[in-house]
Amino acid sequence: MHPDRTDISDPNASGATLQRILLVDDSAVQLKILAAMMRHWGFEVWQAESGAEALALCEEIAFDAVLSDWMMPGMDGLELCRQFRQLPRDSYGYFILLTSKNERGAIVRGLDAGADDFLTKPVSSDELRARINAGARLLSTQRQLAETLTKLRRAYDAIDRDLRQARTIQEALVPRRFQRFRTASVSLLLKPCGHVGGDLVGMFSPDPTGVGVYCIDVSGHGITSAMMTARVAGYLGGDFPDQNIALERRRDRQMSFCPPRVVAMRLNQRLSADPGVLEYLTMAYLTLELGSGLVTLVRAGHPPPLLIRADGSMEFVGVGSLPVGLLADARYEETRLSLAPGDRILLYSDGMTEARLSGGGMLDDHGLIALVRECLAARGTEFLDDLYWRLSQLTPPGHPLEDDVSAALVEYDGP
Repeated sequence: MHPDRTDISDPNASGATLQRILLVDDSAVQLKILAAMMRHWGFEVWQAESGAEALALCEEIAFDAVLSDWMMPGMDGLELCRQFRQLPRDSYGYFILLTSKNERGAIVRGLDAGADDFLTKPVSSDELRARINAGARLLSTQRQLAETLTKLRRAYDAIDRDLRQARTIQEALVPRRFQRFRTASVSLLLKPCGHVGGDLVGMFSPDPTGVGVYCIDVSGHGITSAMMTARVAGYLGGDFPDQNIALERRRDRQMSFCPPRVVAMRLNQRLSADPGVLEYLTMAYLTLELGSGLVTLVRAGHPPPLLIRADGSMEFVGVGSLPVGLLADARYEETRLSLAPGDRILLYSDGMTEARLSGGGMLDDHGLIALVRECLAARGTEFLDDLYWRLSQLTPPGHPLEDDVSAALVEYDGP
């Protein structure tokens, strides 16, 4: 039926969020009484004399509220309520059952069917007005929440776009995963646990005689850590040697490596001197002389690199020192070792050894050695990808790694 319309003289009384009301009753007299009250209060009113007719109207019009008699021939009010709740809607619809039933079991059945409120017949105008106002408050709250959710979704989408762009920028910090240096090769792996991460790996070579390789883990997670990695990448970049704190210009105007301990000290001084930097970082950094196989290593709070000999034997190497950025006057020690043809050395972040496993506990050093042993036949990036895949298979299903994972693999072929 067409609605009986009356201008709303008091929008606050009727509730601007509750306008369109459907009245359902097989009694024409009851419909006329309820419609008169609703029109007087300023609502737009539709009428239906059966549940089937009411359901057909509900499929075409999104009513704000439905007042339905419980006892009707054919489809009663309880079944109408059930089917009303199954209709696709963009907003919530308030449903009131009019009934002469006041026993607890009837109310329970009505609530199970999806009813929001009940009115006992004969209907009191004051009580009906109070129940309508209660429904208006509920709809107002629901719509405010929906508007807030929409705003939050828009904000989330904007943040998500920014984070995806930030990830693209961070991935650009590691432009290549593999590079050959005469008698050696270096492979890199960087796997953030979120959009962006606080790990960083890299390599650079100022001349044909050597290569520098680093693996860094900034404290914390997220955007702040990612910004720190971008800053550190600028200090250790290979594209602009004059700006790389790990390099210095010799008298012949050629660039050469600074001792790794000096590099750690310089980086520590820069981070400690900045009052706006609250984060610290751990670092494993080495230089490799390509002719002799001599490795000079500094380990600043970072997990000890794993030396993998050509015969398959392994050992953790490197003297531990303080993380970078904790104390301005920190000092760092170096470790020297020689690589023979076929030897490899693996730098990695604690996201690997501290990964949570399905059976409980962490991977730890022994687990890392076991995983590496399974990957020994692979080389280069294939070795790192295989190592990461095997690690991911040990974590709980459906639960990604909780920390960033990074690694750098140096493989020495010998002169």
